[in-house]
Amino acid sequence: VQLQASGGGEVQAGDSLRISCADSRRTFSNNGVGWFRQADGKEREFVAAISWNGGNTNYADSVKGRFTVSRDRVKNLVYRQMNSLKPEDTAVYYCARNRGSGAATIRSSYDYWGQGTEVTVSS
Repeated sequence: VQLQASGGGEVQAGDSLRISCADSRRTFSNNGVGWFRQADGKEREFVAAISWNGGNTNYADSVKGRFTVSRDRVKNLVYRQMNSLKPEDTAVYYCARNRGSGAATIRSSYDYWGQGTEVTVSS
């Protein structure tokens, strides 16, 4: 499994950004996929997750209503649309494959991780 997150960058508060996660070896089509983030000096935390078929999603309270996760099973991509970005969203964002098919929120549910993409939101 090789996950690749891309689409990060530097934006202003209030801007939008879309990050994608690709599985180059096409092995997460039957698995849930999650997004986590880690800010400087902080623990990695759950952001959002989507089940294998996109039927279920979960979001951290801090991003509900602003972030949306979706997936394209044909292209084997998972997207996270981030709107109304805030400076506190600044972090390195990681996508990960769930061992199971659901939209798990617990970090230990995930077995393969991408290398991360950095998002910086300035005020």
